[in-house]
Amino acid sequence: MGNEADHEGLREPPVADVVRAGDAVVVTLAGELDLYNADTVRSVLIEECARKPERVIVDLSRVEFMDSTALGVLIEARTKLENHSGFLLASPAAETRRALEISGLDRHFGMHDTLDAALTAKL
Repeated sequence: MGNEADHEGLREPPVADVVRAGDAVVVTLAGELDLYNADTVRSVLIEECARKPERVIVDLSRVEFMDSTALGVLIEARTKLENHSGFLLASPAAETRRALEISGLDRHFGMHDTLDAALTAKL
């Protein structure tokens, strides 16, 4: 019963916030990221990458779960940023970090423990 209700609009929106600060964009994702909301996340990330900021930081601190579809969206969005090393992940919780490590994606993204570290990281 709980899962059915989750997919009928009671879930947290996957994109909690988008903040532009200078040459950086911080996209805060939240809740469960999966097949059901991957298109929303993809649209926002690709739109922000198209603005050609120096860095796009994906704040994962509020993400509770991320499936392979959501991981694929991160990979796809990263390819849309001219300087791939400017696509950074910040503040992944233990479960999210584990998903990135198991998939081997942690080696392809600049991962930072805090948002401040991602904002000041050398590209």
